[in-house]
Amino acid sequence: MGIEHNNRTRSDIRPGLQVRIIQKKDQRSGKLTEGTVREILTSSSFHPHGIKVRLNDGTVGRVSEICGPRQGDRDR
Repeated sequence: MGIEHNNRTRSDIRPGLQVRIIQKKDQRSGKLTEGTVREILTSSSFHPHGIKVRLNDGTVGRVSEICGPRQGDRDR
């Protein structure tokens, strides 16, 4: 599994982070989409359902899991 973080606190999320999100259309099924955070869309410091982000491919959803830094960023 990934590194344990709080996916509901904005300060734990940053661009370049590898995450799994749940898109609105997938809320019933629980299907997760993995990608790299491009932009944080939630302006508040906390959200009970997860911080909303846009991934590099343009997909928008709420962070369900934080996997860690993007491959290649681990040494930085």
